[in-house]
Amino acid sequence: MRHLLSLIICLLISNTSYSNSNQSSVKAEVDTKIRADMIVYGDYLVTMDGEIDVIHDGAVAIIGNNIAAVGLSIDIDQTYTSKNKIPGKDRILMPGLVNGHGHAAMVLFRGMADDLNLMEWLTNYIFPMEAQFVNPEFIKIGTELACWEMIRGGTTTYVDMYFYPETIAETIVDCGMRAVIGSPSIDFPSPGFKGWEDSFAAAVEFVTRWKNKHERITPAFAPHAPYTVSPFHIKEVADKAKELDVPVSMHIAEDRTVVEDIQKRYGNSSVKHVADQGLLDVTLIAAHMVQPTAEEIAMLSGKQVGVIHNPTSNLKLAAGIAPVAQMLKAGVLVGLGTDGAASNNDLDMWEELHLAALIHKNQNHDPTAMPAMTALKLATSMGAAAIGLGDVTGSLEVGKRADMIQIDIATPSLTPMYNVISQLVYAVDSDDVVTSIVSGKALMRNGTVLTLDADEVRQKAVNKAKEISKALTTQN
Repeated sequence: MRHLLSLIICLLISNTSYSNSNQSSVKAEVDTKIRADMIVYGDYLVTMDGEIDVIHDGAVAIIGNNIAAVGLSIDIDQTYTSKNKIPGKDRILMPGLVNGHGHAAMVLFRGMADDLNLMEWLTNYIFPMEAQFVNPEFIKIGTELACWEMIRGGTTTYVDMYFYPETIAETIVDCGMRAVIGSPSIDFPSPGFKGWEDSFAAAVEFVTRWKNKHERITPAFAPHAPYTVSPFHIKEVADKAKELDVPVSMHIAEDRTVVEDIQKRYGNSSVKHVADQGLLDVTLIAAHMVQPTAEEIAMLSGKQVGVIHNPTSNLKLAAGIAPVAQMLKAGVLVGLGTDGAASNNDLDMWEELHLAALIHKNQNHDPTAMPAMTALKLATSMGAAAIGLGDVTGSLEVGKRADMIQIDIATPSLTPMYNVISQLVYAVDSDDVVTSIVSGKALMRNGTVLTLDADEVRQKAVNKAKEISKALTTQN
């Protein structure tokens, strides 16, 4: 009996020692792994890095604001550990979309005035309603509504040029997106300003204050257009932008009548006109560029110019179709944008992707003129480069900011999956986006936006629309 008792005690001691040894081994293995703040997975990982663009069963490890590693999920899991993991079953993981041109708060004018030409739309509806309603409250409500829409649709970075940029910047910081925010200047009275002098002075103050203030906000100058800003004032912007090393966002060659007007006023084409004022010597985000000549396209090549193609807005206003294939062939950086929702009427970048891929095939009578991968670059890697943020976002690469989205592919329209890139361009829509991450922070998970109270945002927008509707009735 004594021998049996001794054997039992020895076995208990042995088992305890083995258990402690096994736990220590597991702990040691965990301790050797790098602790990530988040790991995001995808059955398909679309990197847009220009090398291995699609990884099957991939993952991205995030530390702080940045991407720490990109690769096969098995390799990421062997090297990194995290308490915060976003599964990737039935999902595409890819860079967030880049909306290169818009006027976010104009979502409050969505559907207010449709089926009009550009100048009638601007002078008879937009400018009068802006004069009456645009103030900081309007801007905050409209920008929140726009952020809600863009986050839901997979846009993580956008370029805004609208009034009260200080309010826009503060709202963007709160909602979690990344933005280039242009402070507008124009030669005649505009919301909050008497004319050029005070609007440009405010722009300089805004740019100076926000430069390097927040990692997700890039301040910029935003003179409206060559037909609303004098040559002297365009040069003033170019000189100041060069001095402060910030971008300029401007509408250029957006419509045939506008191009003809510049030719008549200054005896010059639109691009040559702004080039003469030094605007091609700074980082220029050139919105629309629908009507450039072959000579002007050659002028843009090799410059710090990003042309932003807005297919929906341009088609709706019958402005024409930008010669994107020709610009790309010449080496011009091209991105995609929605323009404002008052002329679109939404902020859906997938719609812009579909159109960009299709209309240039038709325009050039060539189904290879705009391949799916090229179109996707306009909305991601090249689009980021076009707005001066190519080193920051637009692709999933180590060292870049952790800006990414997940697409749910367990849907009828995305089944089967032969070619991921083709499906993204020709079949995905905004409702398929389920996750949005910017600088390592989740803005949306499982289709729910986390940084905004959607019900409150919508109600404030509905209330503001009632005021606008009453004013329209009185005007008409």
